[in-house]
Amino acid sequence: MFKISITSVPSRVDESDLDRSIAYFLSDIGYIPRISPSTDMNSIKNSVYFRLFKECFLIHSERYWTPEELMSYLNTSRSTLYRHLNKLKYLDILEEIKDGKVKKYRIRSGDLEKAWSWVEINIKMAIENYRNNVQHINSLIKNGKA
Repeated sequence: MFKISITSVPSRVDESDLDRSIAYFLSDIGYIPRISPSTDMNSIKNSVYFRLFKECFLIHSERYWTPEELMSYLNTSRSTLYRHLNKLKYLDILEEIKDGKVKKYRIRSGDLEKAWSWVEINIKMAIENYRNNVQHINSLIKNGKA
């Protein structure tokens, strides 16, 4: 399953604060709740979901993490960890491998830009499917199947 929120947002390339840039990005794609300029950035920066993305998957992008390592590093529960891992997996931005019986995770291809290219492919396929469905509905209407 692929799931992403697509909203029309301004480019934020003029933002010089890394944490704020990451937070806006994660909010814009629907991984974290919607933020605004008045949002308390300290609460976001200290949250499990933000630290998982930034500290584990961006800063250490080449590293594969086991769930136990992530739970220990983030000082969080298994259910909270998997809730956030699943959101990242739905975005297709996370890579999962099996090492024996143990699953390990990292940002796809160990690089955010490469991972994002997978997201774009999924978006293009979803839009194409929507277009095909619209064309099909329109052809049914034109052929008197309404």
